[in-house]
Amino acid sequence: MKKLILFLVVQFSFSLASIPAYAAMKHQGMIMDEKGMVMNDNTDNLPKDCPEVSEDVHFTIHAGREHANKFSGKMYAFDQQQWDVKPCSRIKITFINDDEIRHQFMVHGLPGYLYPQGMFHIELYGKGQKEGSFIVPSQPKTYLVHCEVPQHMEKGMKGQIKVAGGDLDLPSIPGLTEPVTPDSYAVNWTPESWAMLAFATVVGFAIPLVILKRREKKQAN
Repeated sequence: MKKLILFLVVQFSFSLASIPAYAAMKHQGMIMDEKGMVMNDNTDNLPKDCPEVSEDVHFTIHAGREHANKFSGKMYAFDQQQWDVKPCSRIKITFINDDEIRHQFMVHGLPGYLYPQGMFHIELYGKGQKEGSFIVPSQPKTYLVHCEVPQHMEKGMKGQIKVAGGDLDLPSIPGLTEPVTPDSYAVNWTPESWAMLAFATVVGFAIPLVILKRREKKQAN
């Protein structure tokens, strides 16, 4: 009898192990699984100043190192840096991480009575994608979008959402606005570096001349 019970327990355990796990944890506005997290997803609750949703918009946004290649001195970026919407728009975000490291799409400044801490947030722990939605109020405003992983915003992962044209342009958005602190790539000009520059200049002029003279000699012969 004991052997039969043990056999049944083992069979049941193997049966459970063969069932795929699709569980996700949801609490305090966060939906989390092994791939990432969506925080403060909202498709139905309207801001106080919106009688109804004015329009539905859908943005697919990529994040990763390859999208920073077009910006000097940047390491990470979104593939877009600005998104324009109408007042009271319902915005659906499909966030795609093209890297093997964590990236976030985080919006700040939303009304706290709908979005705790004024945030909407999608995070991916590596390559993959997640979706989430939020509804913006009616007043013209510019909302900060960034990745809050340390140094990712400073290295280029920053953008802005403008509702009804926005109320300002945020600084330090790659390709859009001037940086608060411009990158500096100053060269320490020592006597040795000046000598190397002079040598490289002379060689750069001399090599084409030598090649031309050799061609002239061959043609003369």
